[in-house]
Formats: sequence, C-alpha cells, structure tokens
Amino acid sequence: MKRFISRNQEYLPTNFYNLKADLPEPPKPPLHPGTKEPITPDDLLPLFPAGLIQHEGSQERFIPIPQKVLEAFSVYRPTPLIYASALKNKLQTPAHILYKYEGAGPTGSHKSNTALVQAYLAAEEGVKTLSTETGAGQWGSALAHAGSEFGVNVDVFMVRISYRQKPGRRILMELYGAHVKESPSSSTDSGKKFFEIDPNHPGSLGIAISEAVETAVKNEGVKYSLGSVLASVLMHQSVIGLEAEEQLKEIGLTPDVIIGCVGGGSNFSGLAFPFVRHNLNGQRKTRFIAVEPEVCATLTTGEFKYDHGDSVGLTPLLHMYTLGMDFVPPPIHAGGLRYHGMAPLVSHLVHTGIVDPVAYSEEKIFQAAELFLKTEGILPAPESAHAIAAAIDEALLAKEEDQEKVILFNLSGHGFLDINAYEKNSKKQ
Repeated sequence: MKRFISRNQEYLPTNFYNLKADLPEPPKPPLHPGTKEPITPDDLLPLFPAGLIQHEGSQERFIPIPQKVLEAFSVYRPTPLIYASALKNKLQTPAHILYKYEGAGPTGSHKSNTALVQAYLAAEEGVKTLSTETGAGQWGSALAHAGSEFGVNVDVFMVRISYRQKPGRRILMELYGAHVKESPSSSTDSGKKFFEIDPNHPGSLGIAISEAVETAVKNEGVKYSLGSVLASVLMHQSVIGLEAEEQLKEIGLTPDVIIGCVGGGSNFSGLAFPFVRHNLNGQRKTRFIAVEPEVCATLTTGEFKYDHGDSVGLTPLLHMYTLGMDFVPPPIHAGGLRYHGMAPLVSHLVHTGIVDPVAYSEEKIFQAAELFLKTEGILPAPESAHAIAAAIDEALLAKEEDQEKVILFNLSGHGFLDINAYEKNSKKQ
C-alpha cells in the first residue's frame, strides 16, 4: 500500500463543491437580527464583500475557483494523503487508516483554503481592511498570510486565553503585517461590555466575533471575514475532500468512516461534504463522525434552534446546535473548538442523522496526540487530535470485529505552534 500520495496537480480541483445543491431539504435560512425575517444579500453588504455574499447564497453544485486563487493554492495543494502504516501497526488493526494532512499549508492548517479566497474577493472589490476573530490562532494566521498575498490589511481580535497561551500564533500574524488585539478589548463597545467587568476575562469566539463585526460595520473600507460556520466557507474547504476522493481512487480505496474535529465545522465539512453527496444519492453508506471537546459539546449537548453567532447579538440568527450566545467555555488548549454554535449545514446533517457527533475529554485527545507523534512523526494541533482519537477508537473497533474497514480523517493542522499546550499537559501527569 502506498504511504504517501500528494503532488500530482491533476488532483487539485478547479471548482468548489456546494453541498446545498444536493440536499433533499435545505436548512432553515438565517434571520435578520432586527426584523427576524430571512436575511437578504443586501442585508449582508455592510459586513461582507459582494463576491463572498454571492458564494454564500449560491445553489449551484460547482463554483469555479478564481484563477489567482488556484495559483495561490498550487503552492501547497494538493496536500498529502498519507497512509498511517505506523499507527496501524502499533494498533495491530486490520483497518486501513488514512489522513489528509492540511498542516502542509502556508500557516500550518486548513484555514488558508478559505482565507485566500476571501482576501482575493475583498481585494477585487477594493476593500482596504478585513476584520476578523481567531480562537487558537490558525484562522488569524491564515487570513494574515492571505491579506499579505493580495494586499489587504488584516485586524484580528484574538481570544484572550489563546493570545496568552499561544504567543507563537500572534507573532506569526504580526510578521505577516496583521494588527492583533486581545479579546475582549477596550476598543469596541462589544468588548467593553466584558472587559470592564473583568480585564482578565478569558474571552470566547462569540465575543471576538462581536468585536470584529462591530469594527467592520462602524468603519468605512472595512469588511468582516469569518473562518468557519458560513456555507461559503465550508464550500471553499471542499477542496480537501475533492482532492482526497481522487487520491483514494489511485490506491483503490473507498472510505467506510470519515472523521473530523468540529468547532465551527469548516475542516470536518471540507473533508466530508464531497463524500456526503454519495450517501445522499444512495450510492454509499459512509459513516461520518464529528468530534468535539466535552467541555464545549455543542452538537452532543446543545439545543437545535435559532441563535446569534456572536455574544452580543450583532450577527444574523442562525438555525444551529448551540450552547447559547452567553456561553463562555473553559480555557482548553484546543482553542479553535471553543465556540458556542455550529455551522448550520453541519447542524442540519447531524439533525437528519447523516453525521454522528461524539465528545472527547482533553486527557483522551492528548493521549491520542502523543501516540500519533510517536508513530506517524507529526505533532498534531490539539484540535486535530480529537479526530485522531476517534480514528484510533474506530481502528480498535475494527480490530475487535475483525473488519478491514477504511478510516479517513482530516489532520487539519500541525501543533508546532501549540508546543506549550503539550508542555502544560505533560506537567499535569
């Protein structure tokens, strides 16, 4: 069995895949935060570049990837599909374990796949600055890099606990020219609400989103950029699954189980959605597993209802699984998964039974990460370690049942800039 499948440029798709075109029933639409009526493209213009709004509303199955974005992708895409032979041997399982390694991207995660698109669309429209939020820093780093590529300034509100735990991510963003602030900050009305109560408030993605949205709405020449949750973002990430499908054909394997970690849903969707379409049309019965942290278990313990995507109520109401806009998760090291809501499309698939959610403890995911490092030689991001833990469980189940099933997961980013998280975890033991 080949261990490494990667740089054949024929695997790089020229179109994004849009799952909405194949859903038998669409999710409920976003609602305007004021009128509570379905949101219109005009309602979104104060927030987003027009090109992104077109992507968000499209019902077309395939959306062409702009040529300049393809050129930027081709620097690092297609990313490797790796057969985890060392992990398989260690577990002594008959299962075939494969992972798509998105850590090969410019800033070490899958986030560049949508960041480059959004920065390009903003630049084409003449947008001067993109404001955004970031949890662990993968998204902020990716947008900072993309902004430097296409000549767009980037302002980042970084969740305070991650700002302090992960200085490497902040430094990387600043090297690309981004302006990074701790969130909650005292520079926005949204941030002051929390900052004045507690200057050391750990922050949350919901709060940081509020600050970034407010900055875009109140300042001319500034638009908002979001790294997950939106249908357009999930569509941009489909390059992961489209590549993986072609790479798997080369070695004659079809996945029985597909796994990804979930915070807002982008990396899971990017890998899974191109394969979900085969379940929808009755061709396959692949199992899809979305893995989240126990302390922020949106899909497994949240309510399926309309809620704001931020903590102040500036964003549209989204029909999704949510822990509530006021929820502030504890300061776990998988900062990218500390979000109270979930992408409506992922929520819809969970609600209809197509995706199975599971929640894991921090102890379990660090154990999985250590095993992966010792076998496959890659230190995963704590977020990605959730997917590894689930893949290990599936491989051990295959061993118990003596099944030669194919397990595919998304290693959505490396953990080299999260090394202090591993140090702190080792001191707990």
